[in-house]
Amino acid sequence: MTTTIVIQQPPQTQVVEVMNPREWSTGLFDCLGDLKTCCFAYWCFPCFACKTSKDYGEHLCLPLLDYFGWCVPPITLAMRVSMRHRYGIDGSLPNDCVLSSFCPVCIWCQMAREIEKRNAPVMIAAKTA
Repeated sequence: MTTTIVIQQPPQTQVVEVMNPREWSTGLFDCLGDLKTCCFAYWCFPCFACKTSKDYGEHLCLPLLDYFGWCVPPITLAMRVSMRHRYGIDGSLPNDCVLSSFCPVCIWCQMAREIEKRNAPVMIAAKTA
């Protein structure tokens, strides 16, 4: 007679720090905290933006339409505004326009970090006495 023991371990979870839900979870220039994302965005920005768009639930190739914009990249701006509204993050359209025009790579990195943090599985454990 053989006995089979099945051991199930809980899924790997991330420790999520308590943050103000009305603010971005990371700063615009916090790339050094996530070098993998920063390097991917720097070396292959179109691929990175497309992956981030897909992770957000939009069409994979949507960011490629930014190349048809004139001064303000329209998809970068629209994604940032959409993300602010979806997650309830404070901000303004003029601020988003300026950042989209002058810091698009940093904006996409910040949005990727936000998606990762907001969609991370959360496990709540209660301590009993």
